[in-house]
Amino acid sequence: MEPRQTIPYLLLVDDDRELCAMLGRYLTTEGFRCQVAHDGEHALALIQIDEFDALILDVMLPRLNGIEVLRRLRGSSNDTPVLMLTARGDDVNSILGLESGADDYLAKPCNPKVLVARLRAVLRRSLMPIAGDNRLASMHVEKLTLHPGARIVTLDGMPLDLTSAEYMLLHVLLLEAGQPVSKETLCQKGLGRKATSYDRSVDIHISNLRRKLGNLDNGDPRIVTVRGVGYLYAIPRKT
Repeated sequence: MEPRQTIPYLLLVDDDRELCAMLGRYLTTEGFRCQVAHDGEHALALIQIDEFDALILDVMLPRLNGIEVLRRLRGSSNDTPVLMLTARGDDVNSILGLESGADDYLAKPCNPKVLVARLRAVLRRSLMPIAGDNRLASMHVEKLTLHPGARIVTLDGMPLDLTSAEYMLLHVLLLEAGQPVSKETLCQKGLGRKATSYDRSVDIHISNLRRKLGNLDNGDPRIVTVRGVGYLYAIPRKT
């Protein structure tokens, strides 16, 4: 899938006007276009009238906090990639953001270079198929089908509403169906970045995937935890 436009169009949502101005200037020099909102209600209004390639969304916002903005966004089936900004050490909101459908998160204050790197990783996985010889071949396991060219996943013929991070992690697992995949590999190939200490992003995205996928007909989970390694996508045993 090709990007919708040459220059990625971002919505930066933060009530810190000085920070927005600084980040806006930096992002512009890095090849992005930026629109800014300083509260949650304004952000949702802009999303209704414009199409953004990604959102940078602070958790602590006036009028409507970032978690609620994200929940309403995902509740309306809007799959725009979202990078959450949380206070340093705020693990609760980091986890809530990921559980509510954020694609990634970054603690504030953040290095603008790191922010840009995370943004580019989010955009890459939302706009392009995963690399690999079989990247365009449909993948079937039991009742699940993943169509890389269209970026569609169906379960028993019904489409699943996945975030870009969930889609990419599922794709990586299906490429190795029946074999364990390490968290480091999932982070690099699925999220587009190296795993860091105490980063629970992969675990929370996998938890969301499990909830959306449900269990196999025999009651076993489709995604299995392999202790000390990572996860595997289960291939049902033939009876």
